[in-house]
Amino acid sequence: MDEISQWFALRDLSRPNAKSSAYELLKDCGIRCFTPLVKKKMVCGGRREWKDMPYMRDLLFAYSTRSALDPLVEDVISLQYRYVRGGFKQPMVVREADMNRFILAVESSVAARYYRPEEITPAMRNRKIRIIGGPLDGYEGNLVTTRGTTVKRLLVELPMLLAAAVEVEPEYIQLL
Repeated sequence: MDEISQWFALRDLSRPNAKSSAYELLKDCGIRCFTPLVKKKMVCGGRREWKDMPYMRDLLFAYSTRSALDPLVEDVISLQYRYVRGGFKQPMVVREADMNRFILAVESSVAARYYRPEEITPAMRNRKIRIIGGPLDGYEGNLVTTRGTTVKRLLVELPMLLAAAVEVEPEYIQLL
């Protein structure tokens, strides 16, 4: 029986000051992975520098087969699967189409804002929109409005895990 590659949600429990993270380990093993990154100001050698840091330290997505990931999860103490609630040892899997859509949206935006599921309020889901043209052509979602700003943002979600609000040019927005 051939296994198919899937996007698995993993936990990286290594310390923030660890020499290498699970993200780097998976990349070195040739496994495609994604973690949402934000820019943070860090002090390195007495100088302040902007560095890309994970938004949620313990959230990591890996695109591989279960048989390829199992030995790594067993060998590396700080790497774990995220499990489905109510399922017995059933790893959390994100649909490939949803994950690719999320990655494309985040990478097309200069400054994506991330939200945990509990941070999203009904007021944030203001209007239903469709994007026509540009890098996000065909995307549908909610228009996120923030008081005091003129920037329009589209809310792109990974159900029960994470959401990102990505900047969209106003001329591409069609109200539904």
